[in-house]
Amino acid sequence: MRRNRLRAVESLALIGALAGLLPEAAWSAAGSVTHLSGAVVARRGDGQSQILSVKSEVREGDVIATAENSYARVKFGDGTEVVLRPNTQLKVDAFKYEEQRPREDNVLLSLLKGGLRSVTGLLAKRNAASFRVQAPNATIGIRGTSFGLLYCQNDCGKVPGPGGNPPANGLHVDVSDGAIVVSNAGGSQEFKVGQFGYVQTSQTPPVEVPPGQGTQVTLPPQALNQQILGGTVGTSATLECAIK
Repeated sequence: MRRNRLRAVESLALIGALAGLLPEAAWSAAGSVTHLSGAVVARRGDGQSQILSVKSEVREGDVIATAENSYARVKFGDGTEVVLRPNTQLKVDAFKYEEQRPREDNVLLSLLKGGLRSVTGLLAKRNAASFRVQAPNATIGIRGTSFGLLYCQNDCGKVPGPGGNPPANGLHVDVSDGAIVVSNAGGSQEFKVGQFGYVQTSQTPPVEVPPGQGTQVTLPPQALNQQILGGTVGTSATLECAIK
């Protein structure tokens, strides 16, 4: 019995020592889910998957995936908020924010699939160069703003586009406040309030699109204003992108 107790104590000591060697990101949350409708899953950096609910943690290394007819709103530690539309995958590659250490700021989010709308927080305002969103064909630099992104790859059939056709394959961007800079191997383009943009491939330059032909990610009022304490709210139709 005594020997078993000693082994248990030794095991706990070993776990504690190993915990000190693990990166801080493995133990601290980058943000949390504040609103949710439908099925949303986080694939953790260690390969495990977790079904998310309101107040669930979001961590560095997570890939957040929304199912069909589902959405999630995530609030990060600096106040940045991101709402994911249905059939979206967003990876939190990096999130480093400490109020007293602005030189260490570093945020990188990767939109792997689908679309989102975001309002940036304190980090993008004090250190804009440290806040980036990566899409498959471009990198988006943030200038303290509210913006929408939609990446289509033969999967935007339910999204109405110009002339009644789905949006073209590629990245669609819109800005409702502040500005963003979209860059890839083809060049860079700044988009300001009220402007729309499009990037076809990683080799073609970002281009401005006339407002009447631009794709804007729209969301229901519940996703932006109403606190959800469980259950679902809204419908998939109101979460689809609209042409404005």
